[in-house]
Amino acid sequence: MSDIQNTVIATSRRSFLKILGSAPLLPLGSLGTASLLLNSNSAMAQARSAKYVSSYFTSMSAPSLADAAAMVTTTVGSALNVQLSDGTMRRYQLAEHRFFTTGDMVPNGKGGQIFAGGYVDIRNQPIIDKSVVGKERQAFSDCPDGTSLIHLPNAKVADVKGNPVFAAVQFEYATRDQSGKDTYGMLPSPIAVLTLDQNPSTGRLDMVRYHNVDTSAVHGLWITCGASLSPWNTHLSSEEYEPDAFAILNEPDSKTTKQFKAFSQNLYGDANQANPYHYGHMPEVTVHPDGTGTVKKHYCMDRISHELIQVMPDNRTALMGDDATNSGLFLFVADREKDLSAGTLYVAKVGAGFSVNPDAAATRLTRLKLGHATSAEIKHMADTLKPTDIMDMVLTDPNDASFTKVFLSGKANWIRVKKGMEKAAAFLETHRYAYLIGGSMGFTKMEGTTVNIKDKIAYSALSYMKDSMIVNGKGWNEQSGMTMEKPLQAGGIMMHKLRGGQKDTGGHPINSEWIPSQTKALLNGEDIAPDELGNLAHADKIANPDNLKFSEKLRTLFIGEDSGLHVNNFLWAYNVDTKQLSRLLSAPAGAESTGLHAVDEINGWTYIMSNFQHPGDWESPLHDKVKDVLDPMIRANYKDRFGATVGYLTGDAVGLSL
Repeated sequence: MSDIQNTVIATSRRSFLKILGSAPLLPLGSLGTASLLLNSNSAMAQARSAKYVSSYFTSMSAPSLADAAAMVTTTVGSALNVQLSDGTMRRYQLAEHRFFTTGDMVPNGKGGQIFAGGYVDIRNQPIIDKSVVGKERQAFSDCPDGTSLIHLPNAKVADVKGNPVFAAVQFEYATRDQSGKDTYGMLPSPIAVLTLDQNPSTGRLDMVRYHNVDTSAVHGLWITCGASLSPWNTHLSSEEYEPDAFAILNEPDSKTTKQFKAFSQNLYGDANQANPYHYGHMPEVTVHPDGTGTVKKHYCMDRISHELIQVMPDNRTALMGDDATNSGLFLFVADREKDLSAGTLYVAKVGAGFSVNPDAAATRLTRLKLGHATSAEIKHMADTLKPTDIMDMVLTDPNDASFTKVFLSGKANWIRVKKGMEKAAAFLETHRYAYLIGGSMGFTKMEGTTVNIKDKIAYSALSYMKDSMIVNGKGWNEQSGMTMEKPLQAGGIMMHKLRGGQKDTGGHPINSEWIPSQTKALLNGEDIAPDELGNLAHADKIANPDNLKFSEKLRTLFIGEDSGLHVNNFLWAYNVDTKQLSRLLSAPAGAESTGLHAVDEINGWTYIMSNFQHPGDWESPLHDKVKDVLDPMIRANYKDRFGATVGYLTGDAVGLSL
């Protein structure tokens, strides 16, 4: 039996923690291996009278070639220590529990089976990978990403013996076809709803049904990356790297055009049918009590490189990640609670003194208004307008004062908005228009976004700090307020103070109590010369942070990496009170830590959702020292590098101190 099979069998016995959801506190142990609390009468009596006070995660070591097997799977060596009000400490050893590996056959709830992560076209028919004659099969993703765990009080699904719980899981892209050809962005992203059976006694989640959400009504989905759970219990998806409509119109041989036409061919069977203005928006998935799901797109929330959004507790204010060079910090304030179909869009202006040094003072943020719109009116514009209807755009200086020089993805553009087309420009050409009106479009790869409600602080991950953030770097411009002198490839995390009573730069009040008013650096990685393993960033610090989620009860910021600098990517826990940074797990070498979702309580149980994507995606020189050893092992574990896993972290009770 292989190491990976042993891991799956061991983790299948483990339950999760019941530590936060009810009082008095009652932690429960595992089903079989470490039932200390269940078997001790005195411990049970203490547990019933004691209440949760605080907790912290221990930190595991980074794996090394001395234990190569730990480098080619999800390795979890951390623990959660829970302090109780009676002075005792409970210890829970963390482990991984998987729902599936992409490419597995899983139950569809209709008596049949379906490919996990499988691609379908606009008619919901399987897209077949025909790249190798004789090995034709349905294409499936190796890149599961944004995941939301959802509880509906009126849910009822056949075959669920305990409590029905749902998980919405989206699949960002497929790295390659069977012939090895790059297929990034060329397939329409699927989203699935998993029906999970929650054991009321142990908290364990087991998948009983996999449902593919029909995305045909929204023209399919484009590169769905990070995601979040809305306060009203819907899955807020993303469409990253909006396809450049001007490049598709004017540059037939560009990489962008070839990618988009391949996407259109796979989705519609016609390379020319897909419309670029239908993509780069914010999809919202509603999960229904029977385990099905439906999706709609909000066209009024700007058209950018949506990584994910975070809706604030007012059910109206949304802070949005923008994963691009020359990206901005965008804010949307909805007209009505729990309804993102109409509202006002803003972009941040960074004040003087911006710094990525955590010891530096905070920098003021102000807001420029891009406009107000409904999703329906922007959808109509997307249906009917071409980019040349909205603005003139050229790539060389026209020596015409009516044009303005802006930067898009580090590349100079000269633009001129056509009369009466300001709203179309704001919502369909958001990056160019936000730059035009004076927004600070100088951030690089602003990815995960989350909120600490108690302290009214939002967090944004800057996966890299380079290019447009560096004075005179690619895409840099003075109006952005970016003043870095040299790049920090390892990136870092910014924190934004949230306040009410704010006005936009036109002097108009912004109707929200959750507006970023100041920003400062919280936590950075550290670039290094290659170490003995090949790491290009300090292994005991974050590198290229991507997924961010915050747990209010654990007072912990969870950080998933998408790093080209760590040989193995890690999932971290940062306690915002103690400032302690702990490594929770190591993803397989070459894989990205994704699908992060911290769930404080569902039926009294706490969960940390965790996936990974593209194992064995080797980069040079990062993986040069390990590739020859690890590649055969990765291929053996994950379907020749075509598979990746979806699951969550469990916890076994392993200790009681008095």
